[in-house]
Amino acid sequence: MNPALNDKTFSGIGYTEERMTVSGVINKSIILWMILAVGAYLGWKNPAVTAPLMLPICIISLILALVIIFKKTTVAILSPFYAFGEGLLMGTLTLFFEKDYPGIAFNAVFLTISVLFCMLAAFKAGIIKATNKFYLIVGISTLAIFLLYVAELILSLFGITGFTFIHSSGTVGILFSVFVVIIAALNLIIDFDMIQKGVAFGAPKYMEWYGAFALMVTIIWLYLEILRLLGKVRR
Repeated sequence: MNPALNDKTFSGIGYTEERMTVSGVINKSIILWMILAVGAYLGWKNPAVTAPLMLPICIISLILALVIIFKKTTVAILSPFYAFGEGLLMGTLTLFFEKDYPGIAFNAVFLTISVLFCMLAAFKAGIIKATNKFYLIVGISTLAIFLLYVAELILSLFGITGFTFIHSSGTVGILFSVFVVIIAALNLIIDFDMIQKGVAFGAPKYMEWYGAFALMVTIIWLYLEILRLLGKVRR
């Protein structure tokens, strides 16, 4: 489950006369995605500059995300920097994939947008409901994937290849990526539900930025997993 949006997101944040609205979240999302697009363009066009900086940018983006999650009032200031940094990373990484598999960038973007709108339509129509059981299943699955990625990263630092199927282009590797893409997509339902709850609870205006930021976190994860899946299929 998206760590930026959970059942404690709107607790203890205080309330003001200016309240969070869905349209406000959409407007803030547009701003953040425009900033991300600028970063992605720069990353795509200047790989010689951004590629060596990918690790530092990744670390800084992670720090910004954690600060935002634990200090929500900073979101309006820090989320644009997070979006720009993630844009640099996504643009550079996508370029690497595009060079190996021409056309993959367009396919990844198209599929991500398609999944986003399909999940939104399913949520609005009540086809997929964010019940407590749904939260539990998606949350446990997301945590399991996260722990697996962390374990794989730690092992790789010691030269140990313990979970090769994560990167494998074989049947198991592709099925794993399909599973992760599905879980990432289902996290969008939780994001939509939590944003809706924030509006219903009368959360303060700055939480529009937080909702936009949280939604961006999930969409970026979804995009990267789709990009990885397409890369495996093309191999």
